[in-house]
Amino acid sequence: MNATVDLPAAATRRPLRLLFWTALTIFLVWDFLASPTIDLRLEPPLIAAGSGQATSGGHCSMPGK
Repeated sequence: MNATVDLPAAATRRPLRLLFWTALTIFLVWDFLASPTIDLRLEPPLIAAGSGQATSGGHCSMPGK
């Protein structure tokens, strides 16, 4: 017989799960505090098709050859 006690797999993963969620929460809080605020009036509309506004940015707005 083996003298060691086998812990359930969930008990051995619990510290890693806690570490992951703690690190993710700290990162999200840091990112929120470090990022500049977004001025929604300067953001382009999500759907601007047919609105008459010129497209800008990205490879799809470059003139074709």
